[in-house]
Amino acid sequence: MTPEHNRPVDELRQLINGHQVSQAISVATTLGVADLLADGPRRCDELARETGADEDALYRLLRALAAVGVFREGDGRTFELTELGNPLRSDVPGSLAGWAAFVGRPPFWQAWGALLHSVRTGENAFRHVHGADVWSWRAERPDENAAFDRAMASLTGAADQALLDAYDFGRFDTVVDVAGGNGALLVSLLTRFPEMRGILFDQPHVVASADEVLRAAGVADRCRVVGGSFFDGVPEGGDAYVLKAIVHDWEDTEAAAIMRACRRAASADASLLVIERDLGPANEAPAAKLGDLNMMVNPGGRERSLEEYAQLLDAAGFRLVGATPTASGLSVFEAVPA
Repeated sequence: MTPEHNRPVDELRQLINGHQVSQAISVATTLGVADLLADGPRRCDELARETGADEDALYRLLRALAAVGVFREGDGRTFELTELGNPLRSDVPGSLAGWAAFVGRPPFWQAWGALLHSVRTGENAFRHVHGADVWSWRAERPDENAAFDRAMASLTGAADQALLDAYDFGRFDTVVDVAGGNGALLVSLLTRFPEMRGILFDQPHVVASADEVLRAAGVADRCRVVGGSFFDGVPEGGDAYVLKAIVHDWEDTEAAAIMRACRRAASADASLLVIERDLGPANEAPAAKLGDLNMMVNPGGRERSLEEYAQLLDAAGFRLVGATPTASGLSVFEAVPA
């Protein structure tokens, strides 16, 4: 007889109940449990006092996460971090804490709850639930916008090393990071390449906190911050224009418009670097295909295949000249003016 934990029905049950693990991790991260365990095992009563949580409820949360390997439970209701759970700390390279906390926030969670509406109608779930697109909704809510920025910086931190290892950014003198948030990617690039200069471009309310980030990293003197909308235009003067995790937020019409804005700003010998996931072949790449559902539910965009990016770039006046996969699952799609 097949062992219980190997039966297809049990594997399916784990998939069905995946939201339980996701929400449990998000709550533990919001409470800062991983940071409190950074120096070694702690008793649950101590953790409850420091997080302001109910001791019994916190114990039940942590023992569940210990059962899936995020923490390890010891004698006397003590808990310690595991290798798996360590990236939930906010102070480690490759931290996923910002993203883990963000995916449990009610606005994100509620949009996913309307997935059926999106599938039935083809409409964006976030707009259906919240009455506005995700960008204008967050712009009016500084706390939610800050949480989103932390989530994006978290994902950037986890992926940047893989990008720098796989692709030669050092051949560019000036990099324009289009919709670059608070500058996390540019910090990585300017730190790695001391001769490089950067231009950070995003909406004014987004880049408002960028100077602090750039100064803290010691690269502010080599980076210009510009506020604006990429639908109106992007700054000129770049050797490379970077769109990292931007194009997938939009359907084809808007995505092509963003790329055309880059084309108008780019010189004849500049490059456009679209950093996204490749959807991959059928029956593979679940992260990309589930990410595509998230694009449908939240921002209202889509993930794309290599062929679809080539077509989109062609429509925007670029020609795809290469695709470099990285260990993070992202690929660098490089294009030049056609």
